[in-house]
Amino acid sequence: MERSTGDSASRDRIVTHPLDPDDAVVMAAVRTMLEPTKGLARGIEARQPFDGVMESVQPRTDVTFEADIVGGIPGLWAVPTQFRSDAAILHLHGGWFNLGTARAYRHLVGHVAARAGARAFIPDYRLAPEHPFPAAPEDALACYRGLEQAGLRRIAITGDSAGGNLALVLASRVTAEDFSAKPVLVGVAAMSPVTDLSLSGETYETRAKADPFFTRAQVAALVQAYLGSADPRDPLASPLHARFSGLPAIRIDVGDDELLLDDSRRYVERAVAAGVDARLDVWMGMPHGFPANIGRLKASAQALDAIGAFVADKLRANTPARG
Repeated sequence: MERSTGDSASRDRIVTHPLDPDDAVVMAAVRTMLEPTKGLARGIEARQPFDGVMESVQPRTDVTFEADIVGGIPGLWAVPTQFRSDAAILHLHGGWFNLGTARAYRHLVGHVAARAGARAFIPDYRLAPEHPFPAAPEDALACYRGLEQAGLRRIAITGDSAGGNLALVLASRVTAEDFSAKPVLVGVAAMSPVTDLSLSGETYETRAKADPFFTRAQVAALVQAYLGSADPRDPLASPLHARFSGLPAIRIDVGDDELLLDDSRRYVERAVAAGVDARLDVWMGMPHGFPANIGRLKASAQALDAIGAFVADKLRANTPARG
């Protein structure tokens, strides 16, 4: 039996979005197309095709991109036509800690940046297996410190999949550590975050058939390449086991047809129990990474609109707009 979503306080913070009939038709075709390749992509050989998929995200015409180095970490800024001058987004990209680049993710992050009215920096953090744990979370922290030193006063962290893991880990570190000129970390928005690298979530079983992309064995191999001999319950590895007290507002979006559904659900339950302003949006019939399907799925635009509005609201706080 699938476990409950927790107490009434947690359930009140979980919003379920029904599957649109048009999206159901699209997803049926996608599942048929993906079935022969489910669970096959592993390790560095998947990097080029993965980047190709992310490069194909529908671009915006009102966002430009600038290469930069922040906190010693190279990456790209996504710069919308209108943005707030002393606020920014730090987006940590997905790819199961083994895949992904700032360039490949620029269009997806551009959608968030434009909707939020803020510049977004996408760092090229070090990838496994060449650079195993804790290289990625250390790079994320260095990048955040770089934004702090640049004079930014309001920062939102966003991330997807493995990047959602890094975003939530970073938030725990920022709220716990002593920053000399601490900017305000105003919120975290995570899309389908990996929160438990011990892979103990029940939806690895209950969503095994529904998930069109991943298998538990595939995920275990990618996580092993990242962790090596490290404890998967280390708070720097699994935000489900990290510090919750003092966290800013958190929004998580996840598809109901994901192996990772339980990772999101359990994280929000624990956050709410710790007094964090946390919300989970579950999108019925949607797979991992569905917001990237902007222009093809209605749910993608709806989720990105809501994420952008959340980030914009948290960054607003009387910072002047610049264009």
